[in-house]
Amino acid sequence: MPTTRSPQRLVVLVSGSGTNLQALLDACADPSYGATVVAVGADRDGIEGLARADRAGIPTFVRKVGQFSSRDDWDHALADSVAAFEPDLVVSAGFMKLVGEDFLGRFAGRIVNTHPALSPSFPGMHGPADALAYGVKVTGATLFVVDGGVDTGPIVAQVAVPVEDDDDTEELHERIKVAERQMLVENVGRMAREGFTITDRKVRFGA
Repeated sequence: MPTTRSPQRLVVLVSGSGTNLQALLDACADPSYGATVVAVGADRDGIEGLARADRAGIPTFVRKVGQFSSRDDWDHALADSVAAFEPDLVVSAGFMKLVGEDFLGRFAGRIVNTHPALSPSFPGMHGPADALAYGVKVTGATLFVVDGGVDTGPIVAQVAVPVEDDDDTEELHERIKVAERQMLVENVGRMAREGFTITDRKVRFGA
């Protein structure tokens, strides 16, 4: 996807505290970063992620699954809400819902998400715990372009995090989160400034 305008427009989706969102907001404050957050969406009310957006003067919207008669209706409404802000890139930053076919179809190749493991290992909700239980010596985080699977999309970037002998899940996950935030900010910036292409699952920077 070549860059067509600068700064690139980001819509960020959150479900919780919004630490990844805050890292992106801080990065976007520098004009040389090449991107700006134009809206923040969530699947629940009263979360710190929305408060961070409010403090930054960024428009927000909430689309709860329970407000709709079906998951497809929710997916369609979420896609409409995101599309209204004309994003170049949609960033799932701790968003705890899987989007559906309508959303994926409208923003194909323009949605990125992070996973707290080195994909394709340990997909799903418990990546750090699964890595620890398996006994790996190195885990990490993955930034990928979202497709119809669970943590299966083309990989944009990965960062390794060593597993210490005395780690518990919480300690390991916290170290992964720090590396994950840095990876997210660095590579979303590159996607915005340089553009990117996806060919045979390989993501390459540059138009």
